[in-house]
Amino acid sequence: MVPDSVENNDPGGGRGRGGRLATHLMVVEGMDCADCAAKLEKSFSKLKGVVESSVQWINARAKVVYREDEIGRDEIEYHVRSRGFRTREASRSASITFSIEKMDCPGETAVIERTLKRLDGVEKVQFFLVSREARVRFNEEKISVGRLMEAVREAGFDVSVKGTAPAPPGLFARAADFLPTIVSGALLVAGFIAGVILGLDAGKPLVGLLAGFPRSIPALGGGELMVMSFYAAGIVTGGFRIFRRGLSAVRRLVLDMNTLMSIAVAGAVLLGEWLEGATVVFLFSLARVLETWSMNRARRAIGALMELAPQEALIRRNGVEKRVPVENVGVGETVIIGPGQKIPLDGVVKSGTSAVDQSPITGEAMPVEKRSGDELYAGSINGQGALEMETVGLARDSTISRIMRMVEEARAQRAPTQAFVDRFAKYYTPAVIAAAGLVHWVPYLFFGEPFEKWFYRALVMVVIACPCALVISTPVSIVCGLANAARRGVLIKGGAYLEAVGTVRVLAFDKTGTLTTGKPEVTDVVVLGGGDEREVLKCAAAVEARSEHPIARAILARARQSGVEPVPGENFHAAPGRGAKAALGGRECFVGSHMFFHEAGNCYPGLHDRIAGMESADRTVVTVGADGELLGLITVSDRVRDGAARVIERLRSAGVRRVVMLTGDTPGTAQKVAAALGVDEYRAGLMPGDKVSAVRELLDSYGMVAMVGDGVNDAPALAASTVGIAMGAAGTDAALETADIALMADDLSQLPGTIRLGRTTRSTVKQNVVFALFTKLLFLALAGMGAATLWMAVFADMGASLIVIMNGMRLLKVRF
Repeated sequence: MVPDSVENNDPGGGRGRGGRLATHLMVVEGMDCADCAAKLEKSFSKLKGVVESSVQWINARAKVVYREDEIGRDEIEYHVRSRGFRTREASRSASITFSIEKMDCPGETAVIERTLKRLDGVEKVQFFLVSREARVRFNEEKISVGRLMEAVREAGFDVSVKGTAPAPPGLFARAADFLPTIVSGALLVAGFIAGVILGLDAGKPLVGLLAGFPRSIPALGGGELMVMSFYAAGIVTGGFRIFRRGLSAVRRLVLDMNTLMSIAVAGAVLLGEWLEGATVVFLFSLARVLETWSMNRARRAIGALMELAPQEALIRRNGVEKRVPVENVGVGETVIIGPGQKIPLDGVVKSGTSAVDQSPITGEAMPVEKRSGDELYAGSINGQGALEMETVGLARDSTISRIMRMVEEARAQRAPTQAFVDRFAKYYTPAVIAAAGLVHWVPYLFFGEPFEKWFYRALVMVVIACPCALVISTPVSIVCGLANAARRGVLIKGGAYLEAVGTVRVLAFDKTGTLTTGKPEVTDVVVLGGGDEREVLKCAAAVEARSEHPIARAILARARQSGVEPVPGENFHAAPGRGAKAALGGRECFVGSHMFFHEAGNCYPGLHDRIAGMESADRTVVTVGADGELLGLITVSDRVRDGAARVIERLRSAGVRRVVMLTGDTPGTAQKVAAALGVDEYRAGLMPGDKVSAVRELLDSYGMVAMVGDGVNDAPALAASTVGIAMGAAGTDAALETADIALMADDLSQLPGTIRLGRTTRSTVKQNVVFALFTKLLFLALAGMGAATLWMAVFADMGASLIVIMNGMRLLKVRF
């Protein structure tokens, strides 16, 4: 998104010419490259009446600002079509993400949200407090990006479009953040020491000084005036930003922390509590510096996810090597990747061999050897070898891009606990403010109590009213949990699913491709005729040479291992679900199931018993023959995953009470796999609809059930469960879209850690909410009894915020 430079209702656009300006947004179809977009954009400048234009190749959008009295929309669209493109109306809604400096408190987001939502054309505002970002959806015809940014600045915050922010601040700029706090603290200490030495407390109420001004100033005495000056200077130095933002919030009818602190400090000064006011300002300013520091630690951990893929790629076009932005690399282009470099896009190895570290994408601990034909994922790190890769998709469609989108969507989704806390805080703050008013006025008006005494207690309650610690307690924990999982190759689509996986007590597994490798392997070649193993494999390979069936691929792989290069047969004929025939060297070879051979009338009792015995041993038997005579048998088996039994043991340790296996395989095969893995229950012979029914039965019996499958064939069952978990989702669109949680690597060992992380996250969120509420209620009670001071309230509130942030950040360290 490019910030608008021309307002739609600005006659003449500031260029000294008449005519009302209008904006036309189009989707331009048929642009094949960035060069096409650049040429189209340049061509608009030649049209009379066009003031400004931009064409974006990536999202195929064109924006033209024009004078309505000189050119119309039809003429603009005709101009585009005359250059071989197609046009259609673009949506008027657009979204943009802003980076907002020093936005660290939920109260501050409320001020910004109120400011933006008052603008005509703003449709929706989402905040990501941990990353200091706001996403705004707006109508491009009604409001510009520039006006949105201006509104945020009016609320007292520096703002930039995400991705276009200036370089990180230098030493002096960073010092400006904490220097006022240091000076405020120094002035506070100086005033306190001076007061102790002179035996003064600088306790003159400001209201009295102003009432007697100017005679009241000389009456103070030099020492008392000096002490008050130290405190006043400390209040102004440390509180300038607080007061400025507090005033901005009041103008927008929002009560944020800055407003509440400003009221408290002003009240303290009016009552003559100069030391108390200066202490409140210093503690609050110090707490904000520490809060910003701790939030920045969480931001750095999360930001690392967004820096996985490089921004440029070294490509070869027309025999010339050059570096270009990844957005300008098309499908089928050749990318050169040197040793130690990050892979910029998804692709397939054309030449070269190297070990590639895929841990940023899949979480795999060891590098994976890559050679010609193997897949590469954007964001992976090349090892010591040089690779040439052919791209298979655009930058926006790469695995890492999909990961980033999922992380963005996950951050935007509120967890159930967070939603509850936000609703609670919405009513909590006004309620406490109202209670503070009653605490002040009721004793004073109806019981003749001293005004100053109950006014002070009300000020303490005002400080306690800020819900910062409570509101921030959940999102920090959720985001840190999501970041930890994503860093290990586990993508969780939001806080709701992170919390949900922590409640799971039953885990249902698909068998093939999940508990087993899903890649059948030839276990035995049994020779029955007068030939040898090579002849059996040669005949079988001739029939299966062009098949993509998993069993066919297993037979072809075994043939090559035995030195038999498959030669496709002629006159191929298939009997679906049973077998196939093909001619090779004048002989008719056949490959098929036991039933296929039996129906041909060639089976006999001894052979039948032998095949039945092999099938009972969890093997699939393929008969191979030529000219009606049996040459041999090939047994194929889907191997149980290495370490699967250990994973199930770890799942029980993580709190899973029951493990169930759901499969469409035969009962005999299912029973043997179940026994080998130690699952509690298995259900065999299930169609996809039967798996859904099984999941629903488990939900009725146990409440919270997670289903683990491949994300495609098991989609209905994944959707029916409490949490759907897809295995081996790297590079698979369907798996990423289907599941609530995607295990990027084909690795079951990530499951126990994912469940443990979910449980720890739920526990941490509860700890934070309970602690924040307890702190608030405790100090509200102390304030009512007069046992709490202003500085104690500030210390408790901001201290609670720091504690819940640091407690949430522990989730970044949870081990899988």
